[in-house]
Amino acid sequence: MLGATREDRLMTGSLTLTERNVPRYTSYPSAPHFTAAVGPDTYRGWLDTLPAGANVSLYIHVPFCTELCFYCGCNTRAVRKRGPVDAYAERLIDEIGLIGNLNGARLTHLHWGGGTPSILGPEWLETIAAKLASRFDLGDLREHAIELDPRRLDQPLVRTLKAIGVNRASLGMQDASPHVQHAIGRVQPFEQVERAAHWLRDAGIENLNLDLMYGLPKQTVRDAARSAELAASLRPQRLALFGYAHVPWFKTHMRLIDDASLPNAAERLEQARVAAETLASFGYQAVGLDHFALPDDELCVAAREGRLHRNFQGYTTDDADALIGLGASAIGKLPQGFVQNAPDTAGYARAVSAGQLATVKGLTLSADDILRAAIIERLMCDLALDLDAFGGAARFADELAALQDLAAHGLLTIDGARITVTDKGRPYIRIAAAAFDTYLTTSAKRHSVAV
Repeated sequence: MLGATREDRLMTGSLTLTERNVPRYTSYPSAPHFTAAVGPDTYRGWLDTLPAGANVSLYIHVPFCTELCFYCGCNTRAVRKRGPVDAYAERLIDEIGLIGNLNGARLTHLHWGGGTPSILGPEWLETIAAKLASRFDLGDLREHAIELDPRRLDQPLVRTLKAIGVNRASLGMQDASPHVQHAIGRVQPFEQVERAAHWLRDAGIENLNLDLMYGLPKQTVRDAARSAELAASLRPQRLALFGYAHVPWFKTHMRLIDDASLPNAAERLEQARVAAETLASFGYQAVGLDHFALPDDELCVAAREGRLHRNFQGYTTDDADALIGLGASAIGKLPQGFVQNAPDTAGYARAVSAGQLATVKGLTLSADDILRAAIIERLMCDLALDLDAFGGAARFADELAALQDLAAHGLLTIDGARITVTDKGRPYIRIAAAAFDTYLTTSAKRHSVAV
């Protein structure tokens, strides 16, 4: 750029980087690369070879909401009647029976997601929890978490959550500004979030997560900062700050969002920066790409000690031997590879009703996949990487060459086999991870923008 200053060139290069489409790396290889080569029989074989007494993490997916938010990228749909929910809950009970007790596996983490998993209601939540208790050893359960919509919470439901052992709740806040809420189809006054937090804490569920978003339609830098300030005022132990992924080719309801109302790349960057600075001013420390936590929270401690992990629920302290996914579209991970259930509730229900596991696709991990998954996880979690622990710099000469552009922009440093992401480079960590992704260069799959 003729006559441009170094800072101008840096900003221009950075904005180009933000517009790259790369995976979120909640797994490697990422889910678009799963194939039908892995089916129910393969999954059953993998389950049967789990060692006796293995530590297991369980994810339960509930693909229903009362209404669908325009920004939502989850596998869910809106329902207004109890029939589909009740029928689905029955299939979850059946699937738990199909999984079995996994050689006396110990359940260490349990996560209810969706959708809005609390749409099951108190009776089904209690019934499913009791079924799990009959199949698994829950004596080592360290975290029992659920995702909640503050608009759909009442005190009887909170009491049920406490009764079944929930000890962490994640509240979706997204943005506190009325004009943004109208633009995303989720009108939710901050007072509802505040009330939900008080109810949960009063019931003894003290570990709270709050989800915020930037890059939403009609959202400004001021909106992002104000929402971060309000969220931090509730003193949740953890917050997540996600960039809205506009993928209308994949999620057709996103077409309800006017593309012209979306912040541009520079505005997204500024929203993320200001929101992060606001959270820091309240004492929160950045964890990985997009999480924040109080300094004494286990997530922060794990990050400092190099024990942080990343899975389909985001950053976590979960180090279980296997992740078992229950429900339509749920993904599981075992030492041998990934499995995913039928994404449609009808296909899922047919398989489970017939006494079969609902697996429709997955991926068997090669030795190279396992190596690169470890590299990407450490880079995403630690923002630093020593390639000497993975075979040495010479083995990854092409990857190091691909990172030179990021280094030239001051987003990371390369010192022999050591890669370190700078503070300025934190938002671009997915791009750094992509340098080690051998699937990305050969795939036509479309992903969300990097920042």
